[in-house]
Amino acid sequence: MALSDLLYPDNPKRRQELIHLHQELLNCMSINFRATNELAGVLNEHLGCTITCIKMRESSTVKENCDIIIRAMSEIQQQVQKIDSDMKEKLEPVLYQKLYDIKEPELEKIAIAHKVFSIVLGEATSTAGMVAVKLLSSNFITLAVSKLVSLLAQIGASVLGGISITILGLGIEMILHAILGAVEGNQLLEAVRSYEKHLAEFKAASEKYQRDIQEVASLVRQQVQ
Repeated sequence: MALSDLLYPDNPKRRQELIHLHQELLNCMSINFRATNELAGVLNEHLGCTITCIKMRESSTVKENCDIIIRAMSEIQQQVQKIDSDMKEKLEPVLYQKLYDIKEPELEKIAIAHKVFSIVLGEATSTAGMVAVKLLSSNFITLAVSKLVSLLAQIGASVLGGISITILGLGIEMILHAILGAVEGNQLLEAVRSYEKHLAEFKAASEKYQRDIQEVASLVRQQVQ
């Protein structure tokens, strides 16, 4: 038993809790990588975007991987804003407003959007209008993506940001040294609480992000079938 464990008998339990929370954080990040790539694939295939797929870097830190997702999400936001600009430019003001009017039938919105993409792309898939309407007339990009970008930035800037994601394969003591170095006692408890706070928000935002993307992807698959 380490001397610090004799001085602070709760430390072993806190350490195990910290490791578990770290694994949960990485699991959420992995989900976000996959979901972001799925959304990028839909945008590239149906709306003429050229968003690069991203990959989790196991040799990098939590912050570096957060930055990768943030850049990809920012690119998605920019592409969706461009789509909105194209719509506004090509449509009469009345038709453009219909895209955002919750009272308008969705099928009519899809037909309007598809007409624009047929002009912009020369030829558009039958699902182009549906995807555009789903992304533009909902709060998905505004809320889900923006919330995740904010949380990822917070995590990257915290004490968690400097941890290498490969540290999990190196054993308990190596994980703890990587996270806290020689910090023990109350500071270890503070780190656990910090993890819990970040993770609670991050898990909720990640799950919503994934659900929203799966909804769009599911609609696309139904259209193809």
